[in-house]
Amino acid sequence: MNLFRNVVFIAAIAGLVAGVVLACMQAFATDPLIYQAEVFEKAGGHQHDHAAAPAASTTNAMSSAAPAPAEAAAPMEDEGWAPADGFERFAFSVLANIVTGIGFALILVAVSEFAGGIGGWRQGVFWGLAGFAVFTLAPGLGLPPELPAMPAADLMQRQTWWWATVAATAAGLGLIAFRKSLPMTILGVLLIVAPHIVGAPQPESFETPIPEGLHHQFVVAVTLTNLVFWLVLGAVVGVVRSRFTGTATSLRDSFA
Repeated sequence: MNLFRNVVFIAAIAGLVAGVVLACMQAFATDPLIYQAEVFEKAGGHQHDHAAAPAASTTNAMSSAAPAPAEAAAPMEDEGWAPADGFERFAFSVLANIVTGIGFALILVAVSEFAGGIGGWRQGVFWGLAGFAVFTLAPGLGLPPELPAMPAADLMQRQTWWWATVAATAAGLGLIAFRKSLPMTILGVLLIVAPHIVGAPQPESFETPIPEGLHHQFVVAVTLTNLVFWLVLGAVVGVVRSRFTGTATSLRDSFA
């Protein structure tokens, strides 16, 4: 029970710090781009299926789309409550990012303990880079972050590919880092590239009112903010763990 409590404690602190940092970066880097996309969305009268939004991304934005021209005369459906622009939207963004950060921190701490734990902020940075590669970089190569009004493939297909890519990338990095042999390294590389050889599911049409340059800026902004998020998350996990465990090599030996 102590081990579970220790893992949750470390993850909660790291997730809180990293989530707040991510929310602040999004307010300046990605949110303005989302607002611009919403303007194009409404001006273009493009209907976007929000149920088909990317399955896992800490920077995806949901917005109300204008009805398609053929449906313009039909009564608009009630899309439910949504936070108002400004402080309310920012507050909910902070909350969502903190919850996401705690979830990722739980995974990071639990997995790293099998390798002996994160001994300090420097090791934490390397673990954070690994998390970034697994959860952001690898899936993003096939399924880049989307702005409102952008087309997307079937949700279930994208979820399946996303999770398969995450699992294959994590397994591949693990084999490369912890199995010091050439066959295991080759197998690790094959696991990492396999999802991209298969290819991510793509929409039937790529028609969108969103300018290509705006989408490019958004992909870059999302990638960089997530990179910082993972670096902060790993570093804080390392600092908190080393601070409260001292010289212990495992969380099982600390927090009496």
